[in-house]
Amino acid sequence: MVNGRKTNRTRRLSAILVLLCAIAMPLAAAAREGGGGRYEPPLHGTFWSLFPPLAAIVLALITKEVFSSLFCGVLIGGVMWAGGGNPAVYDDAGEAVWQSGNIFMGALNHIIHDGFLAQLADGWNMGIIVFLVVLGVIVSMMAHVGGSAAFGAWAGRRVKTRVGATLSLMLFHLFLFIDDYFACLTVGNVMRPVTDRARISRAKLAYCIDSMAAPVCVLAPISTWAAAVAACVPDGYEGDADGLQMFIMAIPFNFYAILTIVMILSLTLLRFDYGPMATHELNAATSGDLYTTHGRPYANAEEKAADGKGKVVDMVAPILVLIASCVTGMIYTGGFFDSGAAGDGYLDFRRAFSGADAGVGLVMGCLATVVATAAYYAARRLLSLRDLTKLVPDGLSAMSPPILILTFAWTLKAMTDSLGSSQFVSEAIRGPAQSFESFLPAIVFIVAALISFSTGTSWGTYAILIPIVVTVLGGSEQTLLIIGVAACLAGGACGDHCSPISDTTIIASAGARCDPINHVNTQMPYAATVGAFSFVMYIVAGLARSVAVLPMAVALFVGVMFLIRKFFGKAIPVSADR
Repeated sequence: MVNGRKTNRTRRLSAILVLLCAIAMPLAAAAREGGGGRYEPPLHGTFWSLFPPLAAIVLALITKEVFSSLFCGVLIGGVMWAGGGNPAVYDDAGEAVWQSGNIFMGALNHIIHDGFLAQLADGWNMGIIVFLVVLGVIVSMMAHVGGSAAFGAWAGRRVKTRVGATLSLMLFHLFLFIDDYFACLTVGNVMRPVTDRARISRAKLAYCIDSMAAPVCVLAPISTWAAAVAACVPDGYEGDADGLQMFIMAIPFNFYAILTIVMILSLTLLRFDYGPMATHELNAATSGDLYTTHGRPYANAEEKAADGKGKVVDMVAPILVLIASCVTGMIYTGGFFDSGAAGDGYLDFRRAFSGADAGVGLVMGCLATVVATAAYYAARRLLSLRDLTKLVPDGLSAMSPPILILTFAWTLKAMTDSLGSSQFVSEAIRGPAQSFESFLPAIVFIVAALISFSTGTSWGTYAILIPIVVTVLGGSEQTLLIIGVAACLAGGACGDHCSPISDTTIIASAGARCDPINHVNTQMPYAATVGAFSFVMYIVAGLARSVAVLPMAVALFVGVMFLIRKFFGKAIPVSADR
């Protein structure tokens, strides 16, 4: 029966792929007129530039297959870019030059040359891949010596309830405000034994990890997110605040991030869930099944504890070293330790974070942690050199699924960028911005959510939208500009939470060891609830232009949660606590 179901799913996916390519080819060919000269992609800067990622998202939700859906999106993007020609020739500057020929050869060259190879050659992307692999090695080391099992047993004796486990997870997240990737994997691997004991489903664990990671980082003045946002402010901007100051001033207006944290607290303290998440939680609470669905790719990948030699310190010490090393690595790349650096220590620290290369800094921190942890375990005679050499491929193997998905997602984004999606968004938002200034924050929120949902990246969304928002509202009242920037940050995080091709969605699923599609299906109703309420509050904020909107938003949203609990919620039985 299972094989038959898989065969039918494969047939449906193949049929859909053929249909989508059949749609893409005539569209692309019709848009290509003439030939010769510097190549411009067909449908460049039009609504159709968003078609490949949207097709991948729809396929992922229908087929429940992430790899094949992303590949379909990449293939469709390549076909649309080729446009009936064969832009396989590149000049000395590496730019594509149009040449008549086979559309599939043009698409293939674009996918390989400008897609996979270019993305894997990108320093930031490769840094994230190395970071994931090294972090996987650290996790394997902690599991091998029994540190993970010891921490799980220790926490299990103290955290007795589901509420306590969730609140502990949230508290742990607050200490990992540096980077969302770092937080997703670290919190997932540390807290998973605790939440498993509390019978919290893997889908709920993934939701809590994902919904705390980005919101905490986007609210922290010292984080990789603050540095990324500051870098997106145009160089020619001459306002009263620089990029980092603008990020800090936008914090009280980042309704989505703040209300997402309020929502987790409400669901936890009121002990209810709704939508698909309720099914997962009730099943985990009553039967102990943490997965619910047939797809459970990590069910047989649990850590095997050592022979009882591990202690809690064997888990805590590497985590503390990891945090300190990653912070040090990032401020090092930002020039904090350069000779001749002067002045106020706080200002230097802030500037160092603004100019940090997070990818390099995180890799440096992880590598330092591996060396320090291996030396510490060797001194305690828990780990030998032979054991370490065996754990390195184990770490790579554990992280290979998210690395492959990330590679496909990055390539899909490259296809979308090559079709001129940023130009389309820029032109689409400038028109209404001039006529509806007070409503611009709400418009920006929706546009940012759609872009982030389609491309799977919030940082890419910020790079597109923040310069537009600053340019359009730079001459307006400063409060409205700050609200507009906050709406962009909030919308990017919202769309990122809803997207099955998002990098943080993939990494949060890996940290929780949850099927990515299960994570998306259960998280989307929650993210949509907060997103819809945030949209309304950005209309209010655009009209009121006062920070007093924040306490009103929090109070009203708590009231909304009580209403959802009454009419749609399913209570989790108290007997689930063990």
